[in-house]
Amino acid sequence: MKIGFIGLGNMGAPMAHNLLKAGHAVNVFDLNAQAVQALVDAGAKAAASPQAAVTDVECVITMLPAAAHVRSVLTADDGIFAGIARGVTIIDSSTIDPVSVKAFAELAQQHGNSFVDAPVSGGTGGAAAGTLTFMVGGSASAFEQVKPVLAAMGKNIVHCGDTGTGQVAKICNNLVLGITMAGVAEAMSLGEALGIDAKVLGGIINTSTGRCWSSDTYNPMPGVIETAPSTRGYTGGFGTDLMLKDLGLATDAAKAARQPVYLGALAQQLYQTMSSKGAGRLDFSAVIKLYRQDGKDGGAS
Repeated sequence: MKIGFIGLGNMGAPMAHNLLKAGHAVNVFDLNAQAVQALVDAGAKAAASPQAAVTDVECVITMLPAAAHVRSVLTADDGIFAGIARGVTIIDSSTIDPVSVKAFAELAQQHGNSFVDAPVSGGTGGAAAGTLTFMVGGSASAFEQVKPVLAAMGKNIVHCGDTGTGQVAKICNNLVLGITMAGVAEAMSLGEALGIDAKVLGGIINTSTGRCWSSDTYNPMPGVIETAPSTRGYTGGFGTDLMLKDLGLATDAAKAARQPVYLGALAQQLYQTMSSKGAGRLDFSAVIKLYRQDGKDGGAS
């Protein structure tokens, strides 16, 4: 297929690379010229604007930081709606709120296009390996249409329901992730303070009832999991500010639904503290820095 891809960040770039590896022709657009050049070197075609990126394509994928960016890319004078042909499906893999998704879907329908929300889980490693989970919101026919494209970038393609439910699944998943990471950070820091070896404690948790992804794959204590961001200075992972954004989406959605999220609100404050201390670019597992004693990694930067 000929695909327009807009948004070449830490997740979008490797996703676009996998589309190229699968044999698709890909037009790319991003404000980061270096990111665009890296894709061009891999075989993509650079576009001067979102409008140019979606001209004469069969599918459009956006991977952007927030709903405001998606709206701008869609509706700008040189945006998607200015260049897209009728009948072309737009897949948005950004993590945004369900209300915005439904509004964008209505705008797309007015232009004669389908709009599918397909946020992802699996991190930068999953994006590079092509093993992402896609949580897809849209009609059954739209899901069947986009599934082959998503399969070039992910391993698990799940139809969650109508438009917006993909985002519901994503924010609920990341609500769990933010809470469990804080819990693992708390437990690992307590163990350290009480004198147990971190690797021993991590091994016990990871073979016991406390086992979770935040511990057995992404443990926040340096040295416990050699491939985790904590072992490389909390770099190259999922940023604290991104987790803070996702928890904000969850708490906002909960407010609209009149649904309590006690632990989610507390977790949001923990990551907000990290961000306010200047650690927003560090991987979110750096939340353990709020717990560890001075001299052991207690600072946020």
